[in-house]
Amino acid sequence: MTPREASKIMAKLKILEFPDPRLRTKASPVETVDDALRTLIGDMFETMYDAPGIGLAATQVDVHKRLLVTDVSSDNSEPYVLINPEIVEKDGVTVTDEGCLSVPGYYESVERAEHIRVRFLDREGKETEMEAEGLLAVCIQHEIDHLDGKLFVDYLSEAKRQRIRKKLEKERRHAAAVAM
Repeated sequence: MTPREASKIMAKLKILEFPDPRLRTKASPVETVDDALRTLIGDMFETMYDAPGIGLAATQVDVHKRLLVTDVSSDNSEPYVLINPEIVEKDGVTVTDEGCLSVPGYYESVERAEHIRVRFLDREGKETEMEAEGLLAVCIQHEIDHLDGKLFVDYLSEAKRQRIRKKLEKERRHAAAVAM
């Protein structure tokens, strides 16, 4: 069963949005890879695909464990699960327009490594290493930042970050007023 098929029976999770202080929590290492964690992984894939997005860190759904999921393919056919990810090598520089499910509707240029080698546990708990470049490398770095309590807006000027924060807060107030 693919993650996409499995997600049909999973639960969609609530994504925390900037400036929620819980997004600043540094995630703890996953101690045990078990069925409960695999259920969370399925729920995260469903949430990410539904959003739609290409990456999601557990921190973004208020679970402060070092876990991320990603799929940068256009047809959701290349899902990756990285548990306790650690970048062990990086090189090159790329600048891409990044967005974030926790900062909806905003995209800004961010500088990242073009190529990375990352060590992690897979969904079965097996230690694995992989190399990534381009969009996948950017996505993994972005999600690892979440696990460290950092958001892509932290790479921006204070003025831009505050402007985004104020706009998001205003949009939420408006949405709450309309819902009443």
